[in-house]
Amino acid sequence: MKKTALILTAALAFAACGNQPQKTAVEATFIGEETTVDGFALKVDGDTIKFTEVVKPQVDLAAFPVDEEGYIVIFDGSSLAGWRGYMRDTVTARWSIDEDGSLHFTGKGGGEAQSGDGGDIIFAHKFQNFQLKFDWKISKGGNSGVFYLAREIVTTKPDGTVKPEHIYISSPEYQILDNANHPDAMLGVDGNRQSASLYDMIPAKPQNANPAGEWNTASILVYQGTVVHGQNDKNVLEYHLWTPEWTEMLQGCKFSQEKWPLAFELLNNLGGENHEGYIGFQDHGDDVWYRNIRIKLM
Repeated sequence: MKKTALILTAALAFAACGNQPQKTAVEATFIGEETTVDGFALKVDGDTIKFTEVVKPQVDLAAFPVDEEGYIVIFDGSSLAGWRGYMRDTVTARWSIDEDGSLHFTGKGGGEAQSGDGGDIIFAHKFQNFQLKFDWKISKGGNSGVFYLAREIVTTKPDGTVKPEHIYISSPEYQILDNANHPDAMLGVDGNRQSASLYDMIPAKPQNANPAGEWNTASILVYQGTVVHGQNDKNVLEYHLWTPEWTEMLQGCKFSQEKWPLAFELLNNLGGENHEGYIGFQDHGDDVWYRNIRIKLM
């Protein structure tokens, strides 16, 4: 069945930001109803934790324009149709559309301590095999990221406590960073926390990001397990999901079975049975801009 919903666009965001131009709400068509999918149980520190995936209605891609290269334009610079907050039904106020048509997160400089009017944002459709293209720029000392094959996961403890998990517990991250001024650029191994890297696993080489405040082009290809990150018209890394090598990479980073068993299980089974998930953009507390967001199904 189909359900029609109003996605809150920049109208609400701009209302909280002073003398910004007003935008109107956009009607979007969604397919399906919200459901839950039972995952698996995992013993952590003596407790058996149950994973459940929340599956919300998916936006109908037929409502979005296709450009001359065959890419579906999922952000055209004029509305946030099809977008919502991660684990939410609407877009939060800190995500807005600037006068130049870019998607702008207004940061508080609080790092990952997300506030109620912030949080990560996702496009409400699960993708499997695709090429995503977008432009980005970051504020001085800024940090953000782009997630793919993400799922909305909640965990339940034996006492009934339910906790929504962060998006990065179930998704690889294309790092967005001011390499010159953010300390993350010097952490990790061999630059694997610099821009366009597979965060904390594979460094982007060559490292060709433009300085803070300048636009960069980016691409993410996912096809039958092969993943390629691109930055400023160069392919900068390649890896392969659902392989022994992928499991080995997880074991060698912050998401290892020993350090973070919840993340390890989800990332090792990335995208679930259908190997599909959401595209997401990160609130890391800093100002960041995105534009020309488009995707081609493969």
